[in-house]
Amino acid sequence: MHHLTHLSEEQRQCIENCTTCHEVCLSMAATHCLKLGGKHVEQEHFRLMMDCAEICATSANFMLRGSPLHQLICGVCAEVCSQCAGSCAQVGDMDECVETCRACSESCRKMAA
Repeated sequence: MHHLTHLSEEQRQCIENCTTCHEVCLSMAATHCLKLGGKHVEQEHFRLMMDCAEICATSANFMLRGSPLHQLICGVCAEVCSQCAGSCAQVGDMDECVETCRACSESCRKMAA
């Protein structure tokens, strides 16, 4: 990843966590949740998963561009990921999403500090 030399190790890890979280939330919403239905597709939960996927992609993009505004976006991302993890834990049977969102929230909080 020589093209990311302008980034710290912590930023690279955060980008990786954001990218993974984007993939997991989008994929689980579109497959797992739609297949199971019920509480998995209730509006608030499903929208939160979409929001989480979107802000994670945006957060990674801001860091990749070296935007000085990445701290603001990472702060928002940390909060959305935290809420998404809570929602997924409450819905149940979404352990991968819960773990991924928690890891992303934690690394984004560090970036926002």
